[in-house]
Amino acid sequence: MLSFITSFIPTSYLLPGWLIPDINPVDSFLQGLIGACGISVLCCLLRVHLLEETTSQHIRSKPGHVGLLRFLFVAGLLAVVGSRVASLVVLEFILRSISGLLTARPSSKFLQQLLVQSQFSLGCALSCSLSFLHEGASQRWLCLLLAAALSWFLERQASGLLHHVTALYSLHSSQRYCGICICLLTSGSRLLPMLCRAMVITFSVAALAAVSIINQQFLSASEALRFWTPLTICYTLLVVYMQEEQHRMPGSQAVFNSVVVRLGGLMVLMLTVGRWADVLHILMCFLGEASCLIPTKDLLDAASSQVSKSPWKRHTGPKALSVH
Repeated sequence: MLSFITSFIPTSYLLPGWLIPDINPVDSFLQGLIGACGISVLCCLLRVHLLEETTSQHIRSKPGHVGLLRFLFVAGLLAVVGSRVASLVVLEFILRSISGLLTARPSSKFLQQLLVQSQFSLGCALSCSLSFLHEGASQRWLCLLLAAALSWFLERQASGLLHHVTALYSLHSSQRYCGICICLLTSGSRLLPMLCRAMVITFSVAALAAVSIINQQFLSASEALRFWTPLTICYTLLVVYMQEEQHRMPGSQAVFNSVVVRLGGLMVLMLTVGRWADVLHILMCFLGEASCLIPTKDLLDAASSQVSKSPWKRHTGPKALSVH
């Protein structure tokens, strides 16, 4: 029914071919919504982890309406960004993560910073995975609608947990009569490894989907080789450069600089072997990365200045944490 309705939308002669979306706009919106929910769940759980594990007082507070507008903005960007560019963002993040794990000591601080940096890449990973898994499905919109409902439920649960911990964790951890806070006191150290395992699974599936999506764009093996060779060489050099820069600069400043360098290199590559739609989508990725990293700069700073404590130590300032 949706395909029958959208067949009357006159996009084919009002827009140039490179601006016409690859899939149904309803499917794109649902994929973007799922990606934004995944980013929100990650941010909420990271804030809960930092509240339980650190004594940082530098996490800023944000109004709820700002968080809602950011959520809708990120969902819209993920809906518009094509699966081809989303796949490239996923592969670039995987290459950068593997390089970082091989060259840096995989400490808790490093893993937390990597999770904060993965926000927009996570949204792209969910988007291209869903695009690949539901390709050719007769009732694709219904499958995505069910996935979006489940994602929204999980996002609400994570937000509720963050609200509870932000307001009541200090009191409940001292009185020890709340099941949620007692669970965090006894098993809170498992939250970061759980997030890391979930990210490994998500990006493993997304890597397979990304390679398949990109290879569908090529008609021959020589054309695919012409694309993959400069991409691999370019990002290997960029990753080495960014690893050196991160040792010289503060954590958050190095992250913002790496975003410009990474996406700038990807734009140059798309100008040579890509399409105009890819260039437009990469510009949108700049906005997506900024909308994810700027509001969570406090998480990067808190992870950089993290002070570990014993599990039963009372927190002194949980209300400094924010709810996004």
